[in-house]
Amino acid sequence: MPKKPAPDLAATLKAIDDRLAKLEAASRPAAGVTGLDPQKYWLLDHLAKAGAKGGEVAYGGLVTVPTGEQYLWQWQAGGKDLFARDWTAVDRVLAALGHPVRLTILKALLEGKQAKADLERIEGLGTTGQLYHHLKALEEAGWVRSLERGVYGVPAERIVPLLTILLAAAG
Repeated sequence: MPKKPAPDLAATLKAIDDRLAKLEAASRPAAGVTGLDPQKYWLLDHLAKAGAKGGEVAYGGLVTVPTGEQYLWQWQAGGKDLFARDWTAVDRVLAALGHPVRLTILKALLEGKQAKADLERIEGLGTTGQLYHHLKALEEAGWVRSLERGVYGVPAERIVPLLTILLAAAG
């Protein structure tokens, strides 16, 4: 029986080191953003290649809502720009999402329940006056638009951002 050649110990250790480095890189946040696995961190890889000072923040999505329409959206901003902005300027936009009934209304709208009569049947909503109160807050913040009398919808350019906020809030 022929004798198996002895494995090259140095090569084996190097291979183990390389595999360990890959595993460690995949399990930690990208600090220096070098050597990212472009398959797993394709967005971070793209942003790192863009090389903007202060970093970049991006979001996007391609989603089909329950009614079958498909929406796509992407946005990108420089990290320095985001820190230079007045964050309190978006308090109303975020506050509008801070009520469970409003989130329920938005979900119902995206599921195709756009007529006032459909929205009035939402469980836990309360009175018609309360519905209008919530719709007004959502409208003023840009999350809802009146399509015609008694019919509402979520503006197309707000659908992916809304889902992104929900994704981020869920952790």
